[in-house]
Amino acid sequence: MSAEYFDVAIVGAGLSGIGAACHLQDKCPDKSYVILEGRDTMGGTWDLFRYPGIRSDSDMYTLGYKFKPWREAKAIADGPSILNYVKETAAEHGVDKHIRYGHLVRKATWSSSDASWTIEAERKESGETATIRCGFILMCAGYYSYEKGFTPEFKGRERFTGQIIHPQAWPEDLDYEHKKIVVIGSGATAVTLIPEMAKKAEQVVMLQRSPTYMVSLPDIDVIANFLRRVLPAKLAYAITRWKNIRFQQAVYRRTRTAPDKVRKKLLDMVRKEMGPDYDVGKHFTPSYNPWDQRLCLVPNSDFFQSVRSGKASIVTDTIDSFTEKGILLESGEELEADIIITATGLDLVLLGGAEIVVDGQPVRISDTFSYMGMMYSDLPNLVTTFGYINASWTLRADLTAEYACRIMNHMDETGCRQCTPRLRDEDRNMPARKWITAFSSGYMQRVMHLFPKQGDKAPWLNTQNYAEDKKLLSDRDVDDGVLQFSNPAADSGEIATSHLESDAA
Repeated sequence: MSAEYFDVAIVGAGLSGIGAACHLQDKCPDKSYVILEGRDTMGGTWDLFRYPGIRSDSDMYTLGYKFKPWREAKAIADGPSILNYVKETAAEHGVDKHIRYGHLVRKATWSSSDASWTIEAERKESGETATIRCGFILMCAGYYSYEKGFTPEFKGRERFTGQIIHPQAWPEDLDYEHKKIVVIGSGATAVTLIPEMAKKAEQVVMLQRSPTYMVSLPDIDVIANFLRRVLPAKLAYAITRWKNIRFQQAVYRRTRTAPDKVRKKLLDMVRKEMGPDYDVGKHFTPSYNPWDQRLCLVPNSDFFQSVRSGKASIVTDTIDSFTEKGILLESGEELEADIIITATGLDLVLLGGAEIVVDGQPVRISDTFSYMGMMYSDLPNLVTTFGYINASWTLRADLTAEYACRIMNHMDETGCRQCTPRLRDEDRNMPARKWITAFSSGYMQRVMHLFPKQGDKAPWLNTQNYAEDKKLLSDRDVDDGVLQFSNPAADSGEIATSHLESDAA
């Protein structure tokens, strides 16, 4: 029995996958497609993470889709509200009917002779393998492992008599009322968790090896809410989105051109929050420059308020070992805990962890160069979504989906079945640079050797710059001499034979 065939397979039914399906329906309406989702529900990150206080750390006017206005009053939204937004989008566009849940993609094999991918997906319920063929893959599986979060090896972990929890595997029935809690980590998850848990817990301690830059902003965008009252929803949303993008870009540029001034400004804001007697130098002053790692957003100063109230506290030290009662620090102090939360980050994976094979040869993504931050050299008919580290994820997800649609429409117009980024002669001596530079976060640095390389010139750059990407992707001719369009359909005659030699199977 032959495998089912679709023009496009979208991997992942999270924020990116649902958005990609909506763009595909709009710009390539004749394409058949399926969405393969490994879990039992849509929503990705916003369904998986269930810890107290889960929220976005980007405003919803830029984290939301460009085509669907965010209508809630709060710009910094909680997880359930974002999940509802994703589900509402899927239902409005009918893309929810194309999702196959419990289909975890394990392997994708490309055949140039057939000009198609064969996808092997593990069925969650039975463990059996479902086989699906498609002409094009839109990989929207996110950037981290859904199986487990990252937890370092802690000496003496087995001695601790309380509970140890990673936020990615939060138990629904966790009772932390009147308990002593230690949260290991100082990133966005810790800063989100602590003020919420401090409402019920006896005491919450944030144990950090080193501080993170934090900035407080209101969770309500007053201008956005005003515009929505006086203008049509789409126009109000577009203006607010443009305003917030410009603000994000201006702040990031300033951190690159005047890091010392931004550093001083951020720390002055913290001193104002914490008062003159608090040791901001020890607990809030990182060793790196702003935006060498992500800034932590503190909506409405909630984290600072928790620390000022005494319900939460910060300890800056390193761990010697776990003990029966808590954590022994290298300073000799012991932190007692009933519950230890390891807010220590994510395990990053590429392409959802799927094995990729092209014409019988396994592909190592780390041996490839990244084309426009979304495709890989010598890897046909596959576009992957990876958002920005210095701006909202969906800004790039929208651009990526739109460009993928332009590629597929060009293939239809020229009768080609295959599109492959190829290094030109002038590209072959490019320096192989890290895919993401000037970003020191551990979760990235641990796995950057597994990512594709970037070169030193377009289109082999991973710019991390929305303004540049938007202009480049809007103006660029997809038939740019780097994307090789080939493998004409049997009945297409002499159409689209340019570049065919370099793609001979």
